[in-house]
Amino acid sequence: MSQTQNYKFQTKKLKIMKTTILTFYVLITTLTGCSDDTGFTPTLPAITQTGENTFGCYVDGKLLTPRDGTGTYLGADRGMKIHSLTDTGNNIYDEIRVRDFKGDSNGIMKIHFADINTYSIGEFIINESNCEDGLSANTTTNLTLRWYGKWYCSINNGGVINITQLDNIGNFSGTFSCTVQNREDSSDIIEITKGRFDIGLGLSTAVFP
Repeated sequence: MSQTQNYKFQTKKLKIMKTTILTFYVLITTLTGCSDDTGFTPTLPAITQTGENTFGCYVDGKLLTPRDGTGTYLGADRGMKIHSLTDTGNNIYDEIRVRDFKGDSNGIMKIHFADINTYSIGEFIINESNCEDGLSANTTTNLTLRWYGKWYCSINNGGVINITQLDNIGNFSGTFSCTVQNREDSSDIIEITKGRFDIGLGLSTAVFP
């Protein structure tokens, strides 16, 4: 093979390799990406008490709402759900769990209630969180937040949840605001404002684009 032929062969081989690598990258990005560019713009939902299955608040001035992910073989990436644990008919805890799978914050918020059946319509103080959830969480009303990769915990007497609707068929509504503190840096404090939620019976099938 002449030098000219060898050069052309190597150049063609390099182009094929580049094309293969690019195709592989696009395929992996498509399969593993959490969102697509749908053009949807989330907005802060209205304050309602009619089981609309909505949630929203501002975190340090930026909007957080639930947004579904693409899911995996393990199941769907749900933007919002209620997680509860009961024992012989009594609730041990209930949590509103929200995640934005599509925004750049990749925000997660968990509002923990120590047995929702003991609550009623009215105001409740948000107390200190240990930034854990489920059985590991403090047995109080508290809030945990992940925001741009950092974990924040509600502080003692740091805010208020105002429950405006609560019944025995699954409707649960309210508003909230509080102060949260960085778990690793106590000087990093941010505010959660204009929070609202309206949860109804259709939550398990609700879509959060």
